[in-house]
Amino acid sequence: MRVLFVYICIVHFAFVCGHPLGNISTTFVDNWSSYWFLRLVVNILGYATVLVPGAIIIFMIKRSNYLDRKDKSCIQKCLQLCIYGTPEDRSGTENVQTKLTFSNGEKSTYQEAFQLLFCFFGLQISYLTWGVLQEKIMTQKYKDVLGETQIFTDSQFLVFVNRVLAFIFSGVYILISKQPHHVAPLYKYSYCSFSNIMSSWCQYEALKFVSFPIQILAKASKIIPVMLMGKVVSKKTYSLHEYASAVMISVGMVLFLLSQGEQLDRGTVTSFSGFVILVGYMLFDSFTSNWQGKLFNQYHMSSVQMMCGVNLFSCIFTSVSLLQQGAFYRSVSFMFQFSQFFMDCVLLSICSAMGQLFIFYTISQFGPVAFVIMMTVRQAIAILLSCLIYQHPLNIEGGIGITIVFSATFFKVYYNRKIKLAKQAQKMKKDLLNGQTV
Repeated sequence: MRVLFVYICIVHFAFVCGHPLGNISTTFVDNWSSYWFLRLVVNILGYATVLVPGAIIIFMIKRSNYLDRKDKSCIQKCLQLCIYGTPEDRSGTENVQTKLTFSNGEKSTYQEAFQLLFCFFGLQISYLTWGVLQEKIMTQKYKDVLGETQIFTDSQFLVFVNRVLAFIFSGVYILISKQPHHVAPLYKYSYCSFSNIMSSWCQYEALKFVSFPIQILAKASKIIPVMLMGKVVSKKTYSLHEYASAVMISVGMVLFLLSQGEQLDRGTVTSFSGFVILVGYMLFDSFTSNWQGKLFNQYHMSSVQMMCGVNLFSCIFTSVSLLQQGAFYRSVSFMFQFSQFFMDCVLLSICSAMGQLFIFYTISQFGPVAFVIMMTVRQAIAILLSCLIYQHPLNIEGGIGITIVFSATFFKVYYNRKIKLAKQAQKMKKDLLNGQTV
């Protein structure tokens, strides 16, 4: 009865909060460039209508003996899966890593080279197309059959369509492939799902205030806030080459921003808003990767299972918020009014979902170092494409800044790899000496 009472409270809470959220959203929908912070607050309040009641249910069930019965009903089984997960399967003895591989047997040099090229071009095509479409959707005007033009403004709807297709792709992949036994409580995906939604929202929203090349360089500069956070929170220490790469990235960013001086002077307010949103993106994105790493270490799920779980909650959060604000109807109406926007949305979602699958495939076959190098190349090409297609100014000073940023990224990857190999060689030598001693 208490659980049923909580369910009723959830519905009532969402209904009561939904009306004012919708009114606020409708009031400011035509003034998106001035009220991005208010729309951010409205979105977060919408997510709270899912998070707060969910937290109350979890707290109540953990304090009670509601799930202690042996013969559980369907609702109890669902709650068990969401709050406690499933018992770990001890029947199989095979290593989790063998379940995550996509092929068996030894590969020839030609096969490995073909796979490497397949991963490289798959990542480049998926994410370069995604980047170009992202900038187009958020910055260009669409024209309907009557000749009327309008710009699309709802970043949350784009997050929603991307997450729906990614959830479908990952769900189908799990059904047709061999996966490790899943034991993690489902609710734990909600934390990184929320931060992932917020980082994606900031990513789309920032394009209303800063150019795409600036956004790409900000992504490449995530090493700086990550190092600062690690120093303050975890008391981490960093090597000389990590400090050197951070300084190089900072210098490159300053040079590129100085090369954009005329653009920044014409819009100081919007540039500051873009800076704040990009900082928010880096903070949320850093939390997402850290929390996912914690779940991987604790529960040993596959990357595709992680993708499915995170996107499940992302679909729930964004759909509830969009329905409460009335933005879902407006965005779908915009989609049917402007057929080109509909096509761009579909292609954007396909590229996003395929890109995620290529990420998992590349890491499983060649490891994270090769993946980082491929994505760094992608970011450099994305800046050049954006400058060519959307005519962003790029002078010699800006080109030098871009070169320094990506050179620093390669420098960091190279030294991290070198240090890792040195440690492995030292460990093997130590094990060999111990074996001879015995």
